[in-house]
Amino acid sequence: MNRSLPTGLPLHGRIIGALMMREIMTRYGREGLGFLWLVAEPLIFCVGVLTMWHFIKPPYEHGIKLGPFVMTGYMSLLLLRHLIGTTITALQANSGLLYHSRIKPLHIYATRVVLEFAGATCAFIIVYALLLGLKQVNLPTDYLLLYSGWLIMLGLGSGLALTFGGLAMMSDLFERLIGFLSYALIPISGAFVMTSFLPPSAREIYLWIPFPHAVEMIRAAVFGEFVETHYNPAYALLWVLIMNLSGVLLITVASKRIEVD
Repeated sequence: MNRSLPTGLPLHGRIIGALMMREIMTRYGREGLGFLWLVAEPLIFCVGVLTMWHFIKPPYEHGIKLGPFVMTGYMSLLLLRHLIGTTITALQANSGLLYHSRIKPLHIYATRVVLEFAGATCAFIIVYALLLGLKQVNLPTDYLLLYSGWLIMLGLGSGLALTFGGLAMMSDLFERLIGFLSYALIPISGAFVMTSFLPPSAREIYLWIPFPHAVEMIRAAVFGEFVETHYNPAYALLWVLIMNLSGVLLITVASKRIEVD
């Protein structure tokens, strides 16, 4: 009985690694860019938005360079939306894998979360290097703060994806609302506005939302101390814990409704 259950981190890692290889082959195949599309897709989106804003916006927004402002915001938003978009139907699309006793629902979700995070992170690094070469941005002033903000955004995105995924399995109506909810995240994500742009009264309300805290941390690391930022890592981490625990509970309950052929 003990051997039939996944126990220990090494075994979990091998299962997720095998599922990642399978996911890469089934989603991207061997033709064209193949698995490189995992990086190319968010990269194309970010570069496209940067180019468009270059022609329709002034070089500076509220005294902040346009390039790094768009990069930090849009890459954070892409990570958030890609985690939700690709994870929401992960279990339904791979329910047959649950026939294998060692594979659990959370392995399937973890696989997609890791893949999307890896792709978005590589794209972020490439865009950052491009802007650095164009002298639009300097090296981060605080690498720890940058990594912390990016990882908190990962935690928020995975928690929201798991929560939405569990609710979608319980309700067909909710699954149809995911597209609308994904777009509704744009104004509250902190991607295209900084808290310093807002009046103090509106800022206090806005910072009840956890996502801007992660984006502000990333921007504080990129822009340095001369740009005003507002964030509370402890508050954001509390939401990471709440959303991921809620998501895991919902997935555990909802997965019992999945029929394994």
